[in-house]
Amino acid sequence: MDRKEKFVLLKNAMANVARGTAGAFVAVVLPLFLTRLMSSDEYGAWSLVLQLSAFVGYLDFGIQTAIGRFVAYTGESGDTELRDRIASTSAAVLAAAGVLGILGIVGLALLIPHVFHQVPPLLLRNSRWALVLVGGSLAVGLPCSLLNGIFVGLQRYEVPAAIIGGSRLLSALFVVLIVRHGGNITQMGAAVAAVNLASYGLQYLLYRKMAPRVQFSSNLVSWRAGRELFDYSFSLSIWSFATLLVTGLDVSLVAHFEFEKVAYYSVAATLTVFLIGVQYALFNVLIPSTAVMQARENSIRLGQVMITATRYGSFILLLMGLPLILAAKGILTVWVGPSYAEQGARILQVLTVANVIRLTAVPYAMILIGTGQQRLVTITPLLEGGSNLITSVIGGFLFGAIGVAIGTLLGVLVGFAGNLFYNMRRTMEVKFRIADYVRDGLLRPLVCILPLLAVDLSFRFLGSSVPAVGYAAVGVAVMATLLLLWRYGLVGSERERLRTRHFAPEG
Repeated sequence: MDRKEKFVLLKNAMANVARGTAGAFVAVVLPLFLTRLMSSDEYGAWSLVLQLSAFVGYLDFGIQTAIGRFVAYTGESGDTELRDRIASTSAAVLAAAGVLGILGIVGLALLIPHVFHQVPPLLLRNSRWALVLVGGSLAVGLPCSLLNGIFVGLQRYEVPAAIIGGSRLLSALFVVLIVRHGGNITQMGAAVAAVNLASYGLQYLLYRKMAPRVQFSSNLVSWRAGRELFDYSFSLSIWSFATLLVTGLDVSLVAHFEFEKVAYYSVAATLTVFLIGVQYALFNVLIPSTAVMQARENSIRLGQVMITATRYGSFILLLMGLPLILAAKGILTVWVGPSYAEQGARILQVLTVANVIRLTAVPYAMILIGTGQQRLVTITPLLEGGSNLITSVIGGFLFGAIGVAIGTLLGVLVGFAGNLFYNMRRTMEVKFRIADYVRDGLLRPLVCILPLLAVDLSFRFLGSSVPAVGYAAVGVAVMATLLLLWRYGLVGSERERLRTRHFAPEG
């Protein structure tokens, strides 16, 4: 990459991080208030409403991602006619999906008492109305998601980042104010819906100002464009469906098998959603960049970028995930109180391990989407999603909430094995050796944290009654981790660049 490309990539990554930071702030701060202002049943019902509403997002069919890729690709090739045909056809498809989403949400609202038998009767009415409001607003916004894809394709990540991040913060503020003043779940849903609708209007105004060259017209809607869009998006839809089976049904399953644990499971899952959000925010900037690399037929460089991004991503996942695993109970106690910590610590540990393993594949997935190869890897996501659903249902029936979490972990292991032994042997547009991927992308970061894991395990099994010994052991482990990071976590060229930057003589 030249300096300009690196700057654009860094700018986009920072915009996504800012959006992710806003989402993370909401994810951390909102439960801090809601778990103290609402009963566990009320908070559980609100969590269930949010997950059921999120089903609407899967009707996007991967089109927003496809638009980002097509806009970036045609920007490099200059084929504006293809861009506008794809955009117009996408708008028609998403409008139809929005209508389907509204009908689906109404149907779900009617089914709540029949599927979730343990929801207290006093919460049923408000839960239904909140679902219609929140889910309905998301369905209305499906066509507007196309505009976010256009901004992404134009490398203007800061626009959707500001709108989405700002709307999340504003929704959270309104929700907290409503709960503090004795409001119910229906009023909370109305506030979220109002902010969503306002954000769609702002998206459209900014599109008219910043991207007017991307044209929408009913005359440009065509079967040919629909076929191209289908060819690209079909596999993304399968990925989306698999994601629904992996992460989109867990709260609903817990609500069905053990509703009294929904609040505790939801709190634990919120922290893992934070991991997911950060990882995708950092690495979905690879989609337009790798689309450009593919247009330049630079497959070897794509492989190098993928392995490097995987290594950096693994470091980030371990940095964020290790505290959640080693100090789950303490973190939950400080955050949402001892009762949530007692009930949710084990769930948090299992979900964190599962998501750390699963999210190591995000850079690989983003590069596949950028190069249009996602259609080659549809079997593994379905295997992961199917095994996750089956084991979660069995685990939920036998063990309740913790069984659902264990089912998620088992499904993730299936997906991880599928990537290594099946997917990576088929995606030849990205050239790399699987041994290099495992060694440099996965094992290097893992080796660096072994001292910290060793100290934690020794304390758990052997204990230490002398605080000074514990502090000394942690200090030694941190020093050993930093040494391993320098000697093994970084590759030779990175160490050399750091030496040159920090120790080169001036002038």
